[in-house]
Amino acid sequence: MQIAVLGGTGLIGSQVVEKLNAAGHRAVPLATSTGVDVVTGEGLEEGLAGADVAVNLTNSPTFDDASADFFRTSMDNLLSASRKAGVGHVVVLSIVGVDKVPDLAYYRAKVLQEDVLKAGSIPWSIVRATQFMEFIDAVLSWTTEGDTVRLPATPIQPIAAAEVAEAVADVAAGAPLNGILEVAGPEVFTLDELGRITVEAHGDHRSVVTADAGMFAAVPGDALVAHGDGTRIAQTRYADWLA
Repeated sequence: MQIAVLGGTGLIGSQVVEKLNAAGHRAVPLATSTGVDVVTGEGLEEGLAGADVAVNLTNSPTFDDASADFFRTSMDNLLSASRKAGVGHVVVLSIVGVDKVPDLAYYRAKVLQEDVLKAGSIPWSIVRATQFMEFIDAVLSWTTEGDTVRLPATPIQPIAAAEVAEAVADVAAGAPLNGILEVAGPEVFTLDELGRITVEAHGDHRSVVTADAGMFAAVPGDALVAHGDGTRIAQTRYADWLA
């Protein structure tokens, strides 16, 4: 099976390409570095030529209101090029609980991306993942002031990027779901608790205080925790990943 992986050189995409090729498929990474631009459409039709499946792992360069234009335009371009190329399955990576956080512009934009995919004529699959363990350091940096990190007590269920990539690769190689698969880490932490665990493991001198700060303060309740009976629970625990 030939599978085009848009965003195929990034954190998740590069691992998806590797896993698909190891499984005997022909995975082709598409990115701006390979001459493919999902916003302008440049190189899309050529990149998708011969592909049975298109996996969209591209991401908006911003988290603000402009992200909606990115996801609308990129999905419209991808679906149009996929129809012309005869692609039979389009896969998108999204976020667990994305439709439960309307106060965040980026999350609204990801819902828009999902909706554009569902409204298209090509069979589809959506993989929704919880927060990546690899992004926790960045989350801490967003609300660091001097030696203090301010984080809300928002429940999250961190997952290793490698296990997200494995789920995406499995879905891409299978029959279209015309539905959503959720994949989540094995443990739930509050974000402030996770921050304390992280700085301690790193021997970091910063202190973490609980406060309604950063984008995750807008998350209601446990919206970012997986609740579905069909959720695929990954194996890697956060302490093991840190080690």
